Amino acid sequence: MKKIVLTVVAVMSMTMAFAAGENDNNTATTNAYKFNVSTYALSRALNLNQDQVDMVEDINNTFAVEMMNASVADGSERDVKVKAAVKKDLSYMRYVLTDRQYREYVKLLNVTLNNRGLNK
Repeated sequence: MKKIVLTVVAVMSMTMAFAAGENDNNTATTNAYKFNVSTYALSRALNLNQDQVDMVEDINNTFAVEMMNASVADGSERDVKVKAAVKKDLSYMRYVLTDRQYREYVKLLNVTLNNRGLNK
């Protein structure tokens, strides 16, 4: 009887350890999709005027929501949602920014996606 109880305790301990590892992995994955961009820093980097700052802030908020939606999707669907979010973000930014600003924004977004492992 004692062996059975110890075996059950050992199995439960291992199960809990594996579950904790999965939660850590899921948290790291979810954090990669969080895009809390500082509008002030972006406006300084791109030299935006006040009208552009307001529009860029709205676009970034939409992009952040779409990326969080992608983070909870299944594997292959996640990639599709990320690509759609990036494509939509770039099309909106293309409308708001000048050519020079847009090129700089594309560089910044590309570096950010690469650093987070989302650019495939």
